[in-house]
Amino acid sequence: MTDNQSFSAGNYHESRLKTDPRRGQVWASLWRFFFTHRIQPDYTVIDLGAGYGDFINHVRAQRRIAIDQWQEMPEHIQEGVESVVGSITDLGFLNNDSIDYAFASNIFEHISKSDLEGTLNQLSMKLSLRGTLTILQPNYRYCYREYFDDYTHVSIYSHISLCDFLAANGWEVLEVQPRFLPLTIKSRLPSWPFLIGIYLRLPFKPLGKQMLIVARPLKPLPR
Repeated sequence: MTDNQSFSAGNYHESRLKTDPRRGQVWASLWRFFFTHRIQPDYTVIDLGAGYGDFINHVRAQRRIAIDQWQEMPEHIQEGVESVVGSITDLGFLNNDSIDYAFASNIFEHISKSDLEGTLNQLSMKLSLRGTLTILQPNYRYCYREYFDDYTHVSIYSHISLCDFLAANGWEVLEVQPRFLPLTIKSRLPSWPFLIGIYLRLPFKPLGKQMLIVARPLKPLPR
């Protein structure tokens, strides 16, 4: 996550989002136990607000793209992943119908609703016919006490309001998990792979304060 024009991305990573090896361990387990079943080898995948590349570096797909306005992002991206330094609100570098899996982790709460609307409109054209958008981010309903501990949060969403926002902008919501993960890796939940695998299969997730939403454009925009 780092796509808010109103703050210094470099300073943000030095204070709020420092390097932490546990983050890579968690994402390796999320890929193994969850995302690997949803991303096919022939997919083109884009990571919106890629940050340290913790998601996209673990993805196994035909083409992988990372975009983030943080200038140092490319230094953390694996060889074979295309890195683009820029805003997620400008996806003009992508061809229409070229993306099979778009992923946005902890990014949409950092941009305005008007910017999110514009991003969704662009994604509607960039996604292929099988393309989907997966959103992972704080669920305000369950983390309202901590939500503004992050000074860069500008928009508030719960699993209900975000789904309504998507629907109002011409998207069909395919899946909603209101409590998908704890809020941060600093939670009391251990980061051991087998425990993460068990956690993801639980019907009720203790400490779950991040939601996961999967959606696709309801009606393709004129191309």
